[in-house]
Amino acid sequence: MISQYGKHCCLYPGSFDPVTLGHLDIIRRAASIFDTVVVGVLHNPDKQGRFSVEDRMDMLKRACEGIPNVEIIAWPGLLAQLTRESGLRVVVRGVRSIADLDSETTMAHINGQLDPGLETVFLPASPGRADVSASMVRQLAQFGADISNYVPSQVLPDILAAYAKP
Repeated sequence: MISQYGKHCCLYPGSFDPVTLGHLDIIRRAASIFDTVVVGVLHNPDKQGRFSVEDRMDMLKRACEGIPNVEIIAWPGLLAQLTRESGLRVVVRGVRSIADLDSETTMAHINGQLDPGLETVFLPASPGRADVSASMVRQLAQFGADISNYVPSQVLPDILAAYAKP
């Protein structure tokens, strides 16, 4: 059982494979609005991951050092199950484009049906971060491109090492 959270907390869910500067931007901004930001590392069966859940949690913890009101957790099931069990009533989602907004709105409606009363707050990507995605970082890293402008410096060595392996 996950601890219960108060009214002024939010959940920022994702796969974070790997964490990007776009993710970190949303985390910082959410942390300035909410008392606690719970960053939930969820397993998405539709996404092919490169890093284990444990590695992703470790990278997130290092990337979020200095943001005192952030907690990192892992969750193997549906987001709506996590919100019901934890008492979290607000989900924060970053949106980079109209396509993101469309798909995130659909997910917000479904999650609201699965967990009535659950609210989703959309934060638009900051200027300069709208093109940053974990899948883009993975592809660039796979081909040896410079990813230093897209990922937190604390995790850059981990990502480079993962793609240096045969």
